[in-house]
Amino acid sequence: MAELPLLDDPWLVRHHPAPGSDLTLVCFPHAGGSASYFRPLAGALAPRVDVVSLQYPGRQDRRNEPCIESVDGLADAITRALRPLAGRPLAFFGHSMGAMLAFETARRLAAGQGTEPLGLVLSGRRAPRTVREENVHLRDDAGLIAEIQKLNGTDPALLVDEDILRMALPSLRADYTAVETYVYREGPALDCPVRVFTGAADPQVNREEAESWAEHTASTFAVRTFPGGHFYLSEHPGEVIAALVEELDDFRR
Repeated sequence: MAELPLLDDPWLVRHHPAPGSDLTLVCFPHAGGSASYFRPLAGALAPRVDVVSLQYPGRQDRRNEPCIESVDGLADAITRALRPLAGRPLAFFGHSMGAMLAFETARRLAAGQGTEPLGLVLSGRRAPRTVREENVHLRDDAGLIAEIQKLNGTDPALLVDEDILRMALPSLRADYTAVETYVYREGPALDCPVRVFTGAADPQVNREEAESWAEHTASTFAVRTFPGGHFYLSEHPGEVIAALVEELDDFRR
């Protein structure tokens, strides 16, 4: 087994190195999220899977960098950042906004390098052709906070800490701007398998919207639904990790 490539790019974070693994799982966080969200997942999958989490600019150790306010801008930068992993078997796991970024990054790899991940697991996000009228990014700070409270993805104690809010709101607004102004451009379907994970009570995606992802792959496709809302993966981590392991094993075959 080849040694893991060293990561010296701020976009890429490896919490639990797994040098004996034969697969790298690239994790794409949700709007307002950071690489640390996937630290527990990385620990659970090591040493069998090498987990690399993306760190978008404008948060945590990159908080002094300007945010990127478009899906295209983010996907272009991520595609460049993944070059050190070229030649290594990859799979993508993206949640919410991260699902859209995983999809767009896979499209760029296919178009630019002629290679795709072994498979995509897309979580908590409707397919690109399904459109809803959304304007969270245009709300004032209170409206933005109300939205993330509704989705239950943030520790309530953090939402009343003014210092944390002051640091978090710019990146959160930028992410909502990116995902809510995204416009899908027609193109070839991916050749790799696509799996969609959803929460049964997720207000952000219904069953029909999840199943519409099937239009974007010429390979196999399936939807898995878990108990819980938009952040079902934090509510039922064991169940989600077990399902993810099954899918990664299937991608390897």
